[in-house]
Amino acid sequence: MPRRARLCLPNVPLHIIQRGNNRQACFYADEDYRKYLEWLQEYAAKTGCLIHAYVLMTNHVHLLVSVLDGGSAGSLMKALGQCYVQEQHWGQTTVLI
Repeated sequence: MPRRARLCLPNVPLHIIQRGNNRQACFYADEDYRKYLEWLQEYAAKTGCLIHAYVLMTNHVHLLVSVLDGGSAGSLMKALGQCYVQEQHWGQTTVLI
């Protein structure tokens, strides 16, 4: 049975956690953090989300996000995760979940 859809109300913050697979590192160098933040800003604007706060840890990320009318936090995380994994971890075994 599929999980129930998340209740996502406009302008109500969501705490989102994105982790490395099996607690593996997601970030290896300062440039990895900078790129992730650039993509976070880009995709937040494209998906109608506001980023209120973030914490980038070595093996996971915490985000405080609210969606504007018609925005989607799920779309933000999908685009961000796909872009980051393809660019930064090509050929490695680390996966964001």
